[in-house]
Amino acid sequence: MSGNEGRPGRGRPPTRDDEVDLLIDAWSRRLPDADLSPLDVMSRLRRASLRLSRLRAEAFRAAGLAAWEFDVLAALGRAEPAHELNPAQLIERTKISSGAMTNRLTQLDKRGLVERLPHPRDGRSVLVRLTPAGAERVDAAMGELVRREEIELGALERRDRDELVRILRLLTAEEHG
Repeated sequence: MSGNEGRPGRGRPPTRDDEVDLLIDAWSRRLPDADLSPLDVMSRLRRASLRLSRLRAEAFRAAGLAAWEFDVLAALGRAEPAHELNPAQLIERTKISSGAMTNRLTQLDKRGLVERLPHPRDGRSVLVRLTPAGAERVDAAMGELVRREEIELGALERRDRDELVRILRLLTAEEHG
C-alpha cells in the first residue's frame, strides 16, 4: 500500500508519500482502529508553522532584527503616527509578560530603535515611540518577509490561497478554540 490507498477520509488520489503520510501509516499499524485523519491536517500545519518560523527568522535577520524585536517594532509601526504606545498596549498587542516587555524595551532603546518618553497625561507612565532607525528596520524586515512568503506560496494559485485563508480562519476563530 502506498500510504494513501485504503486510508479512510483521504479524499485524494494516491501520490508519493510524504513524511506525514509515513507517520500516519506507522501509527495506523500500531493503532488500527484509531481515526488518525486529524493528524493529516494538524501534522502538516505544525510542519508549515515550523517552516514559517524559520522563514520569518531569516527575513528578520536579513534586516538586522530578532523575531522578538520585530514583534515590538511592528506593533509600534502599525500604531497611528507618531507610532507610539504605552507598555500596557504593547503587552496586549504582542502577548508577552510585563517583565519580558520591560527587558525588550530596554534592549530596543539601547539599540536606538525605540525611545521612551514621559506620558503627557500620566506622570507615572511612559510612551514608547518608534525611532526613524526602528521604522527603517521594521519596514525592511516586513518587505523581506513578504518577499520570502510570496516565494513560499508561489505554487498556489490565487483561488487556492483564498480557500486556504478561509479554512485557516475557521481553525483559528476565537469561538472555535
